Amino acid sequence: MPGPFTPKLQLSRMNIDDVPVTPSTGSSFQPTPKFDVSLPSPAPPTPATPAPISSDSDVDKMKHPSGIVPTLQNIVSTVSLGCTLNLKDIALKARNAEYNPRRFAAVIMRIREPRTTALIFASGKMVCTGAKSEELSKLAARKYARVIQKLGFPVKFTDFKIQNIVGSCGVQFPIKLEDLAIAHSRYCNYEPELFPGLIYRMHKPKIVLLIFVSGKIVLTGAKKREQIYTAFESIYPVLQEQRKQ
Repeated sequence: MPGPFTPKLQLSRMNIDDVPVTPSTGSSFQPTPKFDVSLPSPAPPTPATPAPISSDSDVDKMKHPSGIVPTLQNIVSTVSLGCTLNLKDIALKARNAEYNPRRFAAVIMRIREPRTTALIFASGKMVCTGAKSEELSKLAARKYARVIQKLGFPVKFTDFKIQNIVGSCGVQFPIKLEDLAIAHSRYCNYEPELFPGLIYRMHKPKIVLLIFVSGKIVLTGAKKREQIYTAFESIYPVLQEQRKQ
């Protein structure tokens, strides 16, 4: 026999928020609060700071009409220390010094600031090379002299002279070296089988220039930096005439 009648319950869909919640007495139940889970709006992008545009506004056009200033790469100077030196004793006691008399009759000493190299001879003569300016070359020579003085030698810093200044720069365009060698054959020596650059011997000022097809220029033989600048300004119009199209 069928069991007692069980009425079917019809469940309708209701919004959970519509169901009243009545906490019982003494109950700690609290309805769950609603949280705002929406994402915050993104901040507006910060505009990028434009990079500074390089210009030659700092170049003195009266002194450098081309707008190009050669960079000094090496200064060679000499100084007399005023006494004879025991090179073996210096090599043994000084740091950053090497001495091999079979290869070269001088002590080779180096310092980091300014980054230079000194050739120290037994006669008391010293050659300093590697500095980037005349002031740094003299400062380095004084530091070498001080090192030798601390080793017990009666050093005197005399007859400091700049013997050679080397500079370099680029003209930013290729050069026809063959045509330049023909047009200025009196001053040029160009043998690409032996050396890729053209050797230009300027008479006034007495400077030697190494000119490469890429437009790179090396100037050497100057005693003053103004001679480097004058030589470049003299050769620049010539290079423009031999510019590759």
